[in-house]
Amino acid sequence: MRTVAVVGASLAGLSAARSLRKQGYDGRLVVIGDELHRPYDRPPLSKEFLAGTLGEADLSLETDDEDLRAEWLLGARAAGLDRAERAVRLADGREVRADGIVIATGAVARTLPGSEGLAGVHTLRTLDDARALRDELAAGGRLVVIGGGFIGAEVASTAYALGLDVTVVEAAPTPLSGPLGATMGDVVSALHMDHGVRLLCGVGVKGLSGERRVDAVLLEDGRSIPGDIVVVGVGARPCVEWLAGSGVELDNGVKCGADGRTSLAGVVAVGDCANWYDPRAGVHRRVEHWTGARERPDAAIATLLAGGAVEPGVPRPPYFWSDQYGVKIQFAGHAAAADSVTIEAGAADDRDVLAVYRRAGVPVAVLGMNQPRLFTRWRKQLAAASS
Repeated sequence: MRTVAVVGASLAGLSAARSLRKQGYDGRLVVIGDELHRPYDRPPLSKEFLAGTLGEADLSLETDDEDLRAEWLLGARAAGLDRAERAVRLADGREVRADGIVIATGAVARTLPGSEGLAGVHTLRTLDDARALRDELAAGGRLVVIGGGFIGAEVASTAYALGLDVTVVEAAPTPLSGPLGATMGDVVSALHMDHGVRLLCGVGVKGLSGERRVDAVLLEDGRSIPGDIVVVGVGARPCVEWLAGSGVELDNGVKCGADGRTSLAGVVAVGDCANWYDPRAGVHRRVEHWTGARERPDAAIATLLAGGAVEPGVPRPPYFWSDQYGVKIQFAGHAAAADSVTIEAGAADDRDVLAVYRRAGVPVAVLGMNQPRLFTRWRKQLAAASS
């Protein structure tokens, strides 16, 4: 291969570029990113950066002496992929021709219909999003978070520490029941109530009120929740529209094998936009976590450089963490695969707990709250059992 184009300049794209050099690729390397910023770390955006305890320089994912010998095209949005010409078309009219292509375009935060142009309404996905929200939170007031997932919970925790009046609205009966299951989702989400943050569950949002600036969130049950600032945390969708008509198979993102290979030869996908096959479960899964974006590019690049001739391995069980109200939450595996969950250490009421999820008696996931050592031990066992 003379040229490889990595489309996406966040963690997954940077990890792919590093893997290329680490695995011996010495040809032309082009990294394309739609943001103007160099690669930065996203997890702190909802926590330390939002709280003002971490600066922008601290978010950098690159070391001072790192040189990937790459051409960086930043502020350049991918608009199409021409499979006949092996070219990535950019929105500004340029083309990048490449023998190998890594798709790492990530995902974009979902918005609330009707909120466009209304001041005080935010999503949190990018550095620019975090800058704008941080400035507003610094002024104080009433915050309403729509969505009780991890991003919403972390924003609520940060805002609470900054002294804001916080309400979290979640449409599901139990927040975090998707990733954690209902039992442990209830335990983790109780952190809000432990700290006096209002949590309203089982009710959807009808819309927002306000002329130029939001002043309330309108619920489907007729209630109105006053708010000076609203954060919409209702998930993200994969950025794959630019691949329409390219021949790359799409299904909840880019449909991939267990090694990141796509339906087009010489094209692999990694990160939040990649829907990898999970050989343990026999289904495709899109893993939207930092660890997956860091680890999986190694396998995808090995596949790309070998022309698909390598045997795919079994990806490690997905792992993610969250920091809320001073509690370290760690999770590995798939809660949906479990038919039981048991607390192995600590107590749920103390928010100091290690819970193991099992299916037919076999561990398939583990959750830790302020149990880092015991969690790490169980995570290693889970990975060994899954390999």
